[in-house]
Amino acid sequence: MRSGRSRRRLRGVVKIAAIAAVALTTRASFADHYRVPSGSMEPTVHVGDHIVVAKAAYGLRVPLTDSWVVRFGAPSRGDVVVLESPEGGTVLLKRIAAVEGEVVRVHDGRVSIDGREIDEPWASLAMGGGPDLGPVRVPKGTLLVLGDNRGNSRDGREIGFIDEKLVLGRAFAVVARDGALVYDPL
Repeated sequence: MRSGRSRRRLRGVVKIAAIAAVALTTRASFADHYRVPSGSMEPTVHVGDHIVVAKAAYGLRVPLTDSWVVRFGAPSRGDVVVLESPEGGTVLLKRIAAVEGEVVRVHDGRVSIDGREIDEPWASLAMGGGPDLGPVRVPKGTLLVLGDNRGNSRDGREIGFIDEKLVLGRAFAVVARDGALVYDPL
């Protein structure tokens, strides 16, 4: 009788462990959510907003690693991405301003690619343009990321180019703002 009860408990523990493993793998590999801690992406994303991130937007990774199982594409200029800070431990939300091979210049908060200023309707210069950069060619396998709030963003102009491996996923929508549910695509 005791062994039957022990087996049932063991089966219950195994089921719970399997459910937890599936949930963690799904969160690590497919989708996740984040709360925005700073105003570097205003007015696009506000402090305290909750965003949903497609972790599989650029491919599937081996869970909890930066190794790819399959790639669907690469991050593109204009994508809003969640990434690990190259300075350690922090998760950042930024917009891709330039991709590998492009010659980029940031002057007074405005971005030029290969000598032509690009249209960025999301960029805010209300707090100034922040530091200037370049012109400089974006190295292979890296990205330049900037905050939309150019004068209030610690971004690629200060922390340097970001290795593509640090990109955790593409942010695709704000789903909660000021305690209310919303759906605001990014």
